[in-house]
Amino acid sequence: MDREFIKEIISLVKGSDIKHLSIEAEGIKLTIETHERTVAVKQEALQREIRHQEILPPSEEIPQENLHVIKSPLVGTFYRSPSPGAPPFVEVGDIVSPGQVLCIIEALKVMNEIESDVRGKVIKILVENGETVEYNQPLFLIDTNV
Repeated sequence: MDREFIKEIISLVKGSDIKHLSIEAEGIKLTIETHERTVAVKQEALQREIRHQEILPPSEEIPQENLHVIKSPLVGTFYRSPSPGAPPFVEVGDIVSPGQVLCIIEALKVMNEIESDVRGKVIKILVENGETVEYNQPLFLIDTNV
């Protein structure tokens, strides 16, 4: 990646609704994040929050302050296990610790391990194996009151 290519990519991102872009080529990793918010982005984020509120049925007895959401740090394909046929990294009901691998997200042929950042019990897995996930999409609900 030469300097002109990087400038062109930055220019394209500035002129678009892209919030996060990662590119790996020639041994160099380029990550661009924008922090400008448009009305459309705010509406999309609001719709995700509404979906998040509907994730747990009202019958669940878990206080909201004990509920932690693990979100996708990138766009890609969600995998529950390290390889086809292997057991999943975690199941509902498992106790997880900070740093424990919960899943893999494949992006640009790179397998990215997603780790827990809290200790707790897996309450719900919100994504199906092999499903495409978006940046910041909720993946797991963790009850931290364990």
